[in-house]
Amino acid sequence: MKITDTKIDGVKILAPKVHGDHRGFFCEVFRADWLPQINFVQENLSLSADVGTVRGLHYQEPPDAQDKLVMVAQGAILDVAVDIRYGSPTFGQSIVVELRAEELTQLLVPVGFAHGFCTLRPNTMVLYKVSAPYSPACDRGVLWNDPDLGIDWPVEPDVATLSDKDRHQPRLKDVEPVFYFRH
Repeated sequence: MKITDTKIDGVKILAPKVHGDHRGFFCEVFRADWLPQINFVQENLSLSADVGTVRGLHYQEPPDAQDKLVMVAQGAILDVAVDIRYGSPTFGQSIVVELRAEELTQLLVPVGFAHGFCTLRPNTMVLYKVSAPYSPACDRGVLWNDPDLGIDWPVEPDVATLSDKDRHQPRLKDVEPVFYFRH
């Protein structure tokens, strides 16, 4: 596994070593010793039927804040992690990366970041590990197309497939601070 830092501290890209032959391929997609500081406790799978389905930007506040390790099992997504740690030199900035099933690349989204994605192919399946169980009481979000974030989404708002929850999230400037940057 090759683990690469991104321009925002804490967000990482993981690229597995794929061993292929005439039968297909084998690779390790996760080992606890690759990210020993994180204890993943739940794994989730989502299926989005339509291209242009947006899920996010989501996060959980403490005490159930989550690290996420995201990969695509089928299809492709534009994956986004937004720094929402007040006082961070990269507050409001994002990492945007395309994840495709055929590459098996993963994005590590640490606590203190909002996460979301947009599907680029039909019937896309996203698999992700989290470090805390889902908690409705701690579930929060930021408006996916908040103009202050400047994310270049591959779908227009009037065409995107969204949940009602995601359509009505607050802008980042209206979100109560719960994460603070620590050197």
